[in-house]
Amino acid sequence: MTPDSATGYSYEECKATADWLLERAPERPLVGIVCGSGLGGLAKMLKDELVINYCDIPNFPQSTVHGHAGKLVFGTLKGKPCVCMQGRFHLYEGYAIQKTTMPIRVFKLMGVETVILTNAAGGLNQDFKVGDIMIIKDHINIPGFAGNNPLVGANDDRFGVRFPCMSDAYDRDLQQLVRAVADELDFSVFMRDGVYSVLGGPSFETIAECRALRLLGADAVGMSTVHEVIVARHCGMRVLALSLITNQAVMDYQSEKKANHEEVLETGALRAKQMEKLVSTVVSRIQNTLTHCS
Repeated sequence: MTPDSATGYSYEECKATADWLLERAPERPLVGIVCGSGLGGLAKMLKDELVINYCDIPNFPQSTVHGHAGKLVFGTLKGKPCVCMQGRFHLYEGYAIQKTTMPIRVFKLMGVETVILTNAAGGLNQDFKVGDIMIIKDHINIPGFAGNNPLVGANDDRFGVRFPCMSDAYDRDLQQLVRAVADELDFSVFMRDGVYSVLGGPSFETIAECRALRLLGADAVGMSTVHEVIVARHCGMRVLALSLITNQAVMDYQSEKKANHEEVLETGALRAKQMEKLVSTVVSRIQNTLTHCS
């Protein structure tokens, strides 16, 4: 027995959940997609879909945030078997960090090789505009500075090694593929590359916090994704992550702007079609070969 047994995220519990899902899934998925706030339409692109509510899945957390539907969708996208999360889990919902990332481990045990994560983020880089899509090339894990990391606790070697490297957390070949696809689709005008910083939330960032994060090298800030990336890499999956810049972070004490969740959802709806086209084209060209840290 490991210390995390009977917590909802031990290997045995994740395996039981994965097996339960595979009994119902039309086929074993190779690509896992996580939809950010207002971006749940990505799941609607799947053909021959099977929709399962989170509340019906053994051991699965429940979404509590507006804009996160709380559904797991199986199907094919451009011929590739996929599974898509309409709604993710956040630290601010009160879940243990290991529980928020439990679905990523379930992805691995179902056969997923590549994970595509999307999120809504605030733009710290003043060159970014609302509606831009940022390819995440690296991250800053602020909760991790205080020891809040999803790998804290006893390591289960069946998932991965004790000390996984993160210098290549975001697959460079997949980043290059996104750039090439964006060029073909004439999306380059709103594509960016950058560093994503995660905070715990749910309060939006203060002006001082935004300025500090920018000094650290962050281009965008949000409340998700990084912990999922860490777990996905721990499990040996390839990772691609995209941020939709839904608001400009307030950096000036004279500004009258205020960050709000409604703006996040509105921008998601405006850019949804392009994000769906970008992701679906990328999925159609993903090769099913894994990359690992050396």
